[in-house]
Amino acid sequence: MSDAPRPRLLALDLAASPVAWREAGFTVGEGDVVAIGATAIRLASPSRGEDEPAADGFTAWTLSGAVPDGDGTLEGVPTTIAPPPQDATTTPATPHANGVTAIDHVVLATPDTTRTFEALEASGFALRRVRDAGPDLRQGFFLFEECVLEVVGPPEPRPGGGAAAIWGVTLVAPDLTSPAFGPHLSAPRPAVQPGREIAVFDRAAGLGARVALMTPRG
Repeated sequence: MSDAPRPRLLALDLAASPVAWREAGFTVGEGDVVAIGATAIRLASPSRGEDEPAADGFTAWTLSGAVPDGDGTLEGVPTTIAPPPQDATTTPATPHANGVTAIDHVVLATPDTTRTFEALEASGFALRRVRDAGPDLRQGFFLFEECVLEVVGPPEPRPGGGAAAIWGVTLVAPDLTSPAFGPHLSAPRPAVQPGREIAVFDRAAGLGARVALMTPRG
């Protein structure tokens, strides 16, 4: 296994309401930033076209230790490259009332898993494992320094192709029944990983993307 430094996930840009994140028990700091571990989730009000509903979702990320494509994206995701923090022992972020402590994994959805696996490897990521979860879903697992990057898509390229997109994020919290999460979190259920539980916010929470929670690894 390579000893090369892993890419780091410094920030995720998300079109979502800061008010909704506060109501789900998160501390929203200056500049509408939610600091989770060493990663900043930077919130911006969803854009709205004339006579159109507001568009939410992840819009970009900031990485270190990776090489984007020549157009400033990585598999179509707008990508900023920045130097890593000077001090690995930075001051801990302000605790969240809901108990969230870290990002477990970020999900990148793609219409062409082979293409995306190759692009990430060329960018500096190491493909650690591939898993077929049924006939229509392939998962590939890469590692950031901070968390897992899970790539999901069809085993064979989907007609029409297209770019990959950041689809969702799963966070870590010890108590998935905390009232601080508010009324829009599902009941916990067993996760795929043995000994862990998972719960998912519904769209009414207004968090702008698919946000799930898992109990810590054993």
